[in-house]
Amino acid sequence: MPPTPAGQLAVPNLHRAARIEDALHQLVERRLRRTGWQANIIAYAGYGAPGWARVLCRVLLGRPDTRQRGRLEKVRGWRSFTTLPAKHVKVTIEAGGVTHEAHADRSGFVDTIVEGDFTPGWSSVRLSVADAEPAEALVRILDPEVRFGIISDIDDTVMVTALPRPLLAAWNTFVLDEHARAAVPGMAVLYERLATAHPGAPVFYLSTGAWNVAPTLTRFLSRHLYPAGPLLLTDWGPTADRWFRSGREHKRATLARLAREFPEVRWLLIGDDGQHDQEIYREFAAAHPDNVAGVAIRRLSPTQSVLAGSLPAPAGQSSSGPVGQKWLSAPDGAGLWKLLRDAGLV
Repeated sequence: MPPTPAGQLAVPNLHRAARIEDALHQLVERRLRRTGWQANIIAYAGYGAPGWARVLCRVLLGRPDTRQRGRLEKVRGWRSFTTLPAKHVKVTIEAGGVTHEAHADRSGFVDTIVEGDFTPGWSSVRLSVADAEPAEALVRILDPEVRFGIISDIDDTVMVTALPRPLLAAWNTFVLDEHARAAVPGMAVLYERLATAHPGAPVFYLSTGAWNVAPTLTRFLSRHLYPAGPLLLTDWGPTADRWFRSGREHKRATLARLAREFPEVRWLLIGDDGQHDQEIYREFAAAHPDNVAGVAIRRLSPTQSVLAGSLPAPAGQSSSGPVGQKWLSAPDGAGLWKLLRDAGLV
């Protein structure tokens, strides 16, 4: 049975910040539509199992595309955040031979479960809205026999973003050209080796980053030869009940959801020691011990650790995890591979 999709319940009392945001969006949307702007679909990779799939996309307003197709364009980070959602529009989803309908939320997002005839591996669904070009969204369908998977953080785990240093992090996110982003040494090779050692194992990239940068992150992962996998990101800006989203709660809720959806899969959790990955993984491992194969932490340099407000972690196997579970720590992908191999996880 597929997991039950979350209902789109009306929220009668939005947070003040959300009401202000909605009013501004409504004013700008009216003006842009009068100048010819139309809805267009940004498709994100989803996932599922035979019989169901989680479909993710966002509907945004944009000017008619008159740029030369196929031209490689450099992208500055700030451009990813200058978007305007198309609120509450109807999205038609053609998946596995079945047609479904969903409605975008106040931020233009669609996150829904659809039933259909899906087979293990990569599949696709067709998304369409009125007066817009249809889009194809990939979905990673897990084989019911799969028992091992990878859940990876992004910032400072696979991509150097220097999040412990706020000013540099802002520069990297909003100003730096996407082609100037650096990969963490050895991590792409590590993930490819893990995928080879565990055929059919899914890779999920779980981050507190905003959906606005999903296309940039997808291109980065592909450019640096990381295994393809769904991104599980968060919304940007005010929510229905608070000024800002909670990145930590997003990670906690997503890990718990994956444990419910794939109860037979044991996950290798990969993160870094610069933010809250260790705390979140420790909580998840304690609550779901049968769903954790091990935890691999990319250790930041001593300078980065101090700036992040923590002490440098010792090398090798850590005792910070629940009893009986394998917690490993190394500064790069090569070091983690050796520890994972010695621990029998590959």
